[in-house]
Amino acid sequence: MAAGADLMGLTRQLLVLTRRGVLTPGRPDRVVRQVASLLTWGAGIAGEIRQAAARSPDAVAVVDEGRGEVTYAALLTSCERAAHVLLAQGLSPGDRVGLLCRNHLGLVELLGGASTAGIDVVLLNTGLAAGQVSDVVGREGISLLVHDDEFGGLTQDLLVPRLGEQAFLALVEADEATRRLRPPLRAGRVVVLTSGTTGPPKGARRPHPRSLAGLASVLDRIPLRPKETMLLSAPIFHTWGFGALQLALAMRDTVVLQRRFDPPAALAALAEHHCQVLFAVPVMAQRLLGHAGEVGRDAPGHAAPSLRIAAVSGSALPPGLAPRFMAAFGPILYNLYGSTEVSWAAIADPDDLVASPSCSGRPPHGTRIAIIGDDGSEVAVGQVGRVFVGNDMLFSGYTDGGGRERWRGLVDTGDLGHLEDGRLHLDGREDDL
Repeated sequence: MAAGADLMGLTRQLLVLTRRGVLTPGRPDRVVRQVASLLTWGAGIAGEIRQAAARSPDAVAVVDEGRGEVTYAALLTSCERAAHVLLAQGLSPGDRVGLLCRNHLGLVELLGGASTAGIDVVLLNTGLAAGQVSDVVGREGISLLVHDDEFGGLTQDLLVPRLGEQAFLALVEADEATRRLRPPLRAGRVVVLTSGTTGPPKGARRPHPRSLAGLASVLDRIPLRPKETMLLSAPIFHTWGFGALQLALAMRDTVVLQRRFDPPAALAALAEHHCQVLFAVPVMAQRLLGHAGEVGRDAPGHAAPSLRIAAVSGSALPPGLAPRFMAAFGPILYNLYGSTEVSWAAIADPDDLVASPSCSGRPPHGTRIAIIGDDGSEVAVGQVGRVFVGNDMLFSGYTDGGGRERWRGLVDTGDLGHLEDGRLHLDGREDDL
C-alpha cells in the first residue's frame, strides 16, 4: 500500500513538473550535465546553480541594480571563488558563517559559496539592533560574519571575525584557485531566524531538499514557468524570500534584485525587465497598489503589463487588499500561508481569493493539514482547532535543541483555524499574541 502511494506521489510530481515546463527536452549533452549536477550536488543552492549553469550557461541569472547582469556560468564561477574565500578564512565544513545582507548579487554568491563548501549559513534579519546581532552571533555559534558595508557600525564590537561586503568581493575577484571543489560529505545547512511573534527570534534549521518534491508542491498551486524573469522583493533572509530564490534557481529564472523596496523603483523594474513574476510580502503589494493606483490592468499606462504572478507571504493579507490589487493588476495574486517551521501549508490562488478573500487557500500536492481539537483528535469540518501541517520541507528543529509539538508527523504552526470548502481559514493564535 505504501509503495503504491509513493508511486502515485512520484507520478503526480512528474506530471506537475511536466505541465509547468520543468521537464522538457533540450540539447542532450546539456541535459546530461544538468541531471548529473543534481545527482552529484543535490537540490540545494549549490546543486540548483550548477544544474542551471549546465543547462542554460548563457542565460542571465541575476540582474543586480549595482553590478548589472550575470549569467549562470559566471554565477557558478563566482560561487566557486566565494567557497575558496570562505575556506581560506579558516572555516571548515560544518562551521557557521553569518550573513547580514540585503538583497543583492553578493548575497547569492555567498549562499552558493557556502553551500559548495559545506559551510552552514545563518541569515540575519537586517532590521536587528546591535545587541540583537551580538546575541544571535553568540547563540548560533557563528565563526565569521559577512555584512553589507552599511552595517559596519552595527557590528564593530563583535568578538568574531567579520568582513564587509566590498572586502569580501575583493577577495572573491582576486581568487585564483583552479581546484574544483567536490561535494561536501554533509551539505551546508541554512538557519533562518523566526519572526519573533512569540518571543525573541530563534534559529530554525532549514532542511536540505532531498528531491524536487518541494518544487512540485509549490508549482502545483503557483504556475511558475522556467526561464521567466522574477523581481524578488521579499527579503532573502526571510523564509519566503529564500524559498523564492531557490525556486528561481531551480527554474533557471532571471532574478532581479534591489537592496531596498521602493514602490516607484519596483514598478520601474517590473516594466524595464518585463518581469512575469513578483515575490513580495503583503505590505509591499499594498504599497505598490497605493503608488500605481487602481487604474485597471488594461488601462493605458498600466504599470506592469508583463506581470502574470504576484506571490505574497510572510504575514496576513490586509483586509480588502486582494480584490483591490486584482482590480488594478488583474487576477494574478497568489497568497501562501506558511512559517519558518513548516515552509508552506496552503496557497490561495486568484479563484480562491475571489471566492473568499480572507482565506489562506488549499494545501498543495504533498501537503497535509489537520485541525486538532483539545482532545488531541481531528475536529469536524468547520470547527476551529490547532493547525498542524506536514510536507517534505518541515524544519528539523530550533538550533537551541527545541522543537514544536507534533501530531502524527505533522508540526504545530501555533495558529488556530478551520477548514471550509477545502480551504483553510485562520482564526487567531494559540497563545493569543
